[in-house]
Amino acid sequence: MSNTTLAIIAAASAAAGASVTALVFSSSRKDQPIPIPTSTLKDAPSPTVPSIPPPPTPVPVPVAASTHPAPISVVSPVDPAGILRYGFPGPIADTLTTPSHLSAFNRFTRNPHWVAEHFTPQSLLMNNGSRRNSVFYEDMSIPPMFRAKLADYARSGYDRGHQVPAADAKWSQEAMDSTFVMSNMCPQVGEGFNRDYWAHFEDFCRGLVKRYPSVRVVTGPLYLPKRDETDGKWRVSYEVIGNPPNVAVPTHFYKIIYGEEAAGSPNGNVALAAFVLPNAEIPNHKSLRDFEVPLEAVERASGLVFADRLPTNRRKQLCREVSCEIIVREFDNSRKQSNRPALVGNDPRGPPQVVQPGGRW
Repeated sequence: MSNTTLAIIAAASAAAGASVTALVFSSSRKDQPIPIPTSTLKDAPSPTVPSIPPPPTPVPVPVAASTHPAPISVVSPVDPAGILRYGFPGPIADTLTTPSHLSAFNRFTRNPHWVAEHFTPQSLLMNNGSRRNSVFYEDMSIPPMFRAKLADYARSGYDRGHQVPAADAKWSQEAMDSTFVMSNMCPQVGEGFNRDYWAHFEDFCRGLVKRYPSVRVVTGPLYLPKRDETDGKWRVSYEVIGNPPNVAVPTHFYKIIYGEEAAGSPNGNVALAAFVLPNAEIPNHKSLRDFEVPLEAVERASGLVFADRLPTNRRKQLCREVSCEIIVREFDNSRKQSNRPALVGNDPRGPPQVVQPGGRW
């Protein structure tokens, strides 16, 4: 098991505090009835005095009352549920449906909890959408106070990182455009991650259609604790960007991959794999297998459940079916040599946004 796996498990597991269980013992011996003493009477001195009748049969003394008396029905003088007349406090996870993905949005972090996509060999072959025609835009279905805004990323030093990549939604311009909604974004380190290793990882996912007729991917952020070297305690710490601070910067990202061997079949086998990558620069020579973790580790760390309806007899291990390695293609070498800028998208506030290699969005 890799160090990443251990970190995930440690992050997901809370330290168990000592508990004290009180044992209440009750005597198995019942109290014996207390007899009423009888008096020895002498014969009456006079026959005219009647004799005293014998004492009555002793009455047992009741055993002490139970320490757990039967509950007495009492009409409650309070109504905690009455708060709901003013509204449900939450938490609320906005479920968002777009042509390219399904997601649940976290109003606290202003990032998605998870984003699910689906692609096939046929959908990836279609080329009806271009990112040159797409712009980043805010998700108006989310209340303004909880919404991730375009301005939050300005001069933050982080990329607006797609959770569902635009390249997976070329089958229509509408689908392509929907990947640029801010509810599909998380702050990601740009150089060395979003524009490099993470992009190669996304390409690996698309390449799975060579083996599987249907591929599903769930992607999302994590906020994992880190051990403090001074006192050995684990703490969660992450940056928040925006003015005022609004959007949390994840410490890690996960992907859950489902390779469906029989598309649309309720009984087909599914190859599963889970990966967790740090939101940091990763060398391109790093093996993808170093980031593979048990599915349960991601579930513990995220509080989500990804395959509870998939029977174990239908599950396969993806990385035993295919080679879980990324293929690095240095597309920008010629650009870097000629010092030509790389077009990375359109800015909704002006003309197409151009970024020099190594720059920031």
